[in-house]
Amino acid sequence: MAVFSIIKKSQLEGAKRLDAEYYQPEYLANIQKIKSSNFDMISNLLSRSIVTGTTPKRRDCRNDGTDIKFIKTDTLRVGQIVFDEADCLPVKESRKNSELKSGDIIVTIIGATQDIVGRVARVFPSDPKMNINQNVGLLRPKELSFSSYLSIFLQTKYGRGQLWQQSKQTEQVNLNCREVENVLVPLPDKGFIREIDDLVITSYNLIEQSKKIYSQAENLLLEELGLKEFESEGGLWSVVKLSEVKKANRLDAEYFQPKYENLESKIRKYKHDLLESVLENVQAGFNSFTQPNKLFNYVELSNINPSIGVIDGFSEVLGKEAPSRAKRVLKDGDVIVSSVEGSLGKVALVHKEQRDFLASTGFFQFRSKDILPEVLLVLAKSIVFQWQLEKRCAGTILTAVPKESIKDMPIPILPKPTQQKIAELVRKSHESRKKAKELLDSAKRKVEELIEKK
Repeated sequence: MAVFSIIKKSQLEGAKRLDAEYYQPEYLANIQKIKSSNFDMISNLLSRSIVTGTTPKRRDCRNDGTDIKFIKTDTLRVGQIVFDEADCLPVKESRKNSELKSGDIIVTIIGATQDIVGRVARVFPSDPKMNINQNVGLLRPKELSFSSYLSIFLQTKYGRGQLWQQSKQTEQVNLNCREVENVLVPLPDKGFIREIDDLVITSYNLIEQSKKIYSQAENLLLEELGLKEFESEGGLWSVVKLSEVKKANRLDAEYFQPKYENLESKIRKYKHDLLESVLENVQAGFNSFTQPNKLFNYVELSNINPSIGVIDGFSEVLGKEAPSRAKRVLKDGDVIVSSVEGSLGKVALVHKEQRDFLASTGFFQFRSKDILPEVLLVLAKSIVFQWQLEKRCAGTILTAVPKESIKDMPIPILPKPTQQKIAELVRKSHESRKKAKELLDSAKRKVEELIEKK
């Protein structure tokens, strides 16, 4: 059945918007709900106009602790900035006008798809120093106490819906800063704003706690393997025998970096086995077109939050419309690991609520035989896997890890008591992250319910 709305000429946004997308019935109905109570435009709630950052021509980072985080669309998720994925920016290249401070809100305004546009997060006092690029807008509320509420409202269907309404589809979906300032915001009483602030701050603290607990798990693993300080080891050159070149069928210097051989030598001194003996490298052979009308949840590399190794998003697709690369069916306990250079750190443990999700062929899908899934996650996120995968990357246009090349990777087998300690820490970390998400979802529901009561 066709969906349409009839708009009077007097209701048009001047001569600026005549496109049907802008006047979708859902958008218009939601704005009417907001207008039924006390509200204001975002522009009147900020201490200055919205600005964006820029991408400097030179980004040669010093790696001496003076670099700051450079936030782009791929590092800004709904309600969270994923610093583990952020690039670095030299301090001298940071534009003062777009440097972030506690209480600021950032929003993605340009992206390849609508889903990328309108991602929102607020900045907290303990966040690292950072700046943004030209695809991210910076909102600075007049009152710090209003930051959490405004960031949550913009994540609701009433806030993000307005951002999508204001956006335009050209080669990309895009908004400009003035359009973001046009968004209407309901103004609840101060008690409600404090309630939302408490939920957001508690959620943030739980996320930080989850990272610390996960870090304990990784430290325990590296200490057990004698790899805690290993990253500082290694030389600038190495001598390789012709027989080793022939065996590897590789001539490139990257493959023969000393750090890789040093790492594998260290692992071989520990109890270990080859990957093909201890892990099932699940093959990607599912065909969603055999179930054309079934709705699947589909996971890509962009849906992985690598900070503690979780899947934090998915898209819904019908079997007949699923991408050709959606050939993996996930089972709880699987660990998925990116096989594409540049995103090898995209690693996640599949939980029971993600069972039967589809996943891209851009992942390896490992199923453990003798290693607890949580321990496998930590191994896969640590240098134990990451350096060995790095070493095996091959290709020109798309550099990735060939599946045949990982069979002989040495995998350490930790004692069961140590595995259980690591697994328990990972479970606590993931539970803390889950609670944090539930609190954010609760805050969004409260804001939506407040609007709908009017």
